[in-house]
Amino acid sequence: MSHPHPELELPPALEPGTLRIVALGGLGEVGRNMTVLELDGRLLVVDCGVLFPEDHQPGVDLVLPDFDHVAGRLDDIEAVVLTHGHEDHIGAVPYLLRLRPDIPLVGSRLTLAFVEAKLKEHRITPYTLEVQAGQRERFGGFDCEFVAVNHSIPDALALFVRTSAGTLLHTGDFKMDQLPLDGRVTDLRAFGRFGEEGVDLFMVDSTNADVPGFVTGEKEIGPVLDQVFADSAGQIVVASFASHVHRVQQVMDAAVAHHRRVALVGRSMVRNMTVAAELGYLKVPPEVLVDVKEVDSLPDDEVVLMCTGSQGEPMAALSRIANNDNQVHVGPGDTVILASSLIPGNENAVFRVINGLTRLGARVVHSGNARVHVSGHAAAGELLYCYNIVRPANVLPVHGEVRHLVANGALAVQTGVDPGRVVLAENGVVVDLADHVATIVGVVPCGYVYVDGSSVGEITEAELKDRRILGDEGFISIFIVVSASDGTVLAGPQIHARGVSEADDVFDTVLPEIIASVTDAARQGSDTHQLQQVVRRVVGRWASTRLRRRPMIIPVVIEA
Repeated sequence: MSHPHPELELPPALEPGTLRIVALGGLGEVGRNMTVLELDGRLLVVDCGVLFPEDHQPGVDLVLPDFDHVAGRLDDIEAVVLTHGHEDHIGAVPYLLRLRPDIPLVGSRLTLAFVEAKLKEHRITPYTLEVQAGQRERFGGFDCEFVAVNHSIPDALALFVRTSAGTLLHTGDFKMDQLPLDGRVTDLRAFGRFGEEGVDLFMVDSTNADVPGFVTGEKEIGPVLDQVFADSAGQIVVASFASHVHRVQQVMDAAVAHHRRVALVGRSMVRNMTVAAELGYLKVPPEVLVDVKEVDSLPDDEVVLMCTGSQGEPMAALSRIANNDNQVHVGPGDTVILASSLIPGNENAVFRVINGLTRLGARVVHSGNARVHVSGHAAAGELLYCYNIVRPANVLPVHGEVRHLVANGALAVQTGVDPGRVVLAENGVVVDLADHVATIVGVVPCGYVYVDGSSVGEITEAELKDRRILGDEGFISIFIVVSASDGTVLAGPQIHARGVSEADDVFDTVLPEIIASVTDAARQGSDTHQLQQVVRRVVGRWASTRLRRRPMIIPVVIEA
């Protein structure tokens, strides 16, 4: 198997007739999916999603793909093809369209509707092309055929791309549920047809590649929800992804069966389900929906609240409910259902929410103690079927952490793919397809771009490190005035600390050392910047030894 190496350099100029593939997100992580295909100077982008921040990224709202690779070539982009409407595949579209608003967006009906609703909030009116499974469209040198695949959202598509350099099949996110709620199965007949034609590069969803067997069908969730509803005497809160139309449908059906009304909580939940209902993807039973403002007027045993926040996102509705900081309150007798699986990296945040809800007295039902969710991604058994059907010449596992990519590559080898033709790449690694062989040829810069409030890309790793230090270790400022003539200390040192759980008099022991060091350095001709560094070293060494901490230290030295 080919592996990315740290010594990789920038790729050479792209040869005519060669297809270049660069993932700017989604390889080595679950989220932020974005892949750029290049052929003869033209670009086709597949997906443009976000990654949700983890605990070590305090204050960050979203993480975007790094657009630098395409920022200078926006006019070369033929289109952005969106495989489905989940945030990790469409969430960064508004930020890309800020750079060039007229980039054509291509996708299924529901996917484009979700994107358009999102773009409306950003005051962007996109140019869109709606496509259906079986449809074939050409974008420059990219001849694209769209294929129905089953996923945890309706209208998902795989993408088969024919080019002069060879063919590429990108599964998007998919699974092989044989009895899907909407009757739309993954089109394995099309996969087989592509295999007969010849698939030079197979880009395969890896999220469940290390899970043996087959993913449980969505239909098995319905009876479990029905039983949970039957066992619940108080109000019921269900948290899921704001785009999980199938799960919301199951919740509504269970609510009708148990004579409950449903209120949607959270802006994205309301927006997406309104769109899904208008387009007919969500069948809303008569009089089941109620505005969340009317919930207080209903008995608890007649209420179901459908909200966001199943991944423990701090500003989502469920987290605020767990913190007792929401118009919705839960307590003893109430039931909270987390109808989602854990995205890697979100475990601590989700457990924190579960603990908060449990502390309030609610019963919490989640995938760890009941089958209230099934994955939307193919497990190992399903992937093996696909490899045997497609028989690809080369394989590039996508959408997953490194362990998922490696597991997926191993499955390909088991089905007979040459280990040398399994390309394990991470974000920024450049893969060229020429003469039916995929090869790693270099790497392009590809970092994290942080959305922090209204700022995009202005927060650096150094600033995040400062935030982590402030949050974990505290803050100490030192103010001192020295004589410009002889370096003697005229005032201070005055020390102020925050987030350091010590009495003020603990700093008395370090004051003489600060004065002595500053006086000595000033007499040797040090300027104020150098004196500040002296203070920082003295206080930092003392805090490490005396307090066993490494706080942020801000020295202020003034000459008078």
